[in-house]
Amino acid sequence: MIGAYRLALSLAAPVLLALWLVRLARGRETWADLRERLGRGEPGATGALWVHGASVGELAAARPLIEALQAKAPGLRVVVTCNTVTGRRAARDWRLSGIDARLAPLDYRRAVAAFLRRLRPAALVVIENELWPNRLSLVHAGGMPVALVAARLSSRSAARWARASALVRSLIAPVALAAPHDAASAERLVALGLPRAALGPAAPLKSAVALAPPDPSALAALGYDRAQTLLAASTHAGEEGPVLDAFLAARARRPALRLILAPRHPERGPEIARLIAARGVGLATRSAGAAPGDTPVYLADTLGEMALWYAAAGLCFVGGSLVAKGGHTPYEPAGFACAILHGPHVENAADAYAALAAAGAAVPVADTAGLADALATLDARDQERLGMRARETLAAQDIGPLADALHDRLGLGSAG
Repeated sequence: MIGAYRLALSLAAPVLLALWLVRLARGRETWADLRERLGRGEPGATGALWVHGASVGELAAARPLIEALQAKAPGLRVVVTCNTVTGRRAARDWRLSGIDARLAPLDYRRAVAAFLRRLRPAALVVIENELWPNRLSLVHAGGMPVALVAARLSSRSAARWARASALVRSLIAPVALAAPHDAASAERLVALGLPRAALGPAAPLKSAVALAPPDPSALAALGYDRAQTLLAASTHAGEEGPVLDAFLAARARRPALRLILAPRHPERGPEIARLIAARGVGLATRSAGAAPGDTPVYLADTLGEMALWYAAAGLCFVGGSLVAKGGHTPYEPAGFACAILHGPHVENAADAYAALAAAGAAVPVADTAGLADALATLDARDQERLGMRARETLAAQDIGPLADALHDRLGLGSAG
């Protein structure tokens, strides 16, 4: 099975290169980025703990865990990898000591082998479902302990993985520690070949993320009335149009309503600006240095400012939930006591959304019309009630037991 996978990767190489050259031509990546993706980036400290997450959200969730591990093992060095330039930039912006942020090697054997030769990491922690066959097989072959943290496996994904059961078993059977997102994911991983003895504490990692409050002066400079402000957080392609239409429909009934639109991928800013302009509504753009002023829509196409937007908005629509992306997690808006609205696609954090529903702490909407109606009718008192319930329901969880388990199972010493 892994032979077929490697053949498919080889056949796909020309297409992947062509796509990357398009990114190069558009200024989204550089030749140095390609060298990193081929495992030939700048030399770094050897013997570090390798932590890999797909992009910005996964790394943000991993940060408290990394800090907890460094507190347990003073001097621990960590190489953080991800699949996107935006994720790497976000990790570098942490400015934590002992952190080396890089693009992950592509899942070609030569790229992974080059990465391992250069950095010789001591252990690998995989955040969520980044189970790349060549990477894991080479890591296992080198005797490096592996931990899976916050792995989430739906019944549909488990059925797909079962069709390649021999390959999946070879990847997860040697895992030293698995701390799945929830109990159901744990049982599905065991059914696929994970030894039950490898199971550790459940790790809904994003529930441990607590963004620091923003600078009060920066918040005041925005000039928003929180009860009249909607944040559309981490929206995806195909979602901004319906959100804008719902906002404009609600604004016809509630003229003071304003929108902060923060796309999941800020580089889509120009595309989203065109959607806004096509609707004839006033716009200010954060990346251009513009202040919101009195404009109805503020395009927050920057990284690292989500705490500011959550603090400014009493209403928060969680992106990825009106389109089939599984929905982003509600922990961050809950932490800021936002009134949470979401679409029907919330599989990625089903337990959290179920808890919110049981507590009457969020507003589900099916479509544009439902979102518009909710935006028009949720007043300041409703927002405060929903926000406080959400914060109480999704209170941040202690990651101490997970850090202890990783420290022990991966053999992390006091100096990494």
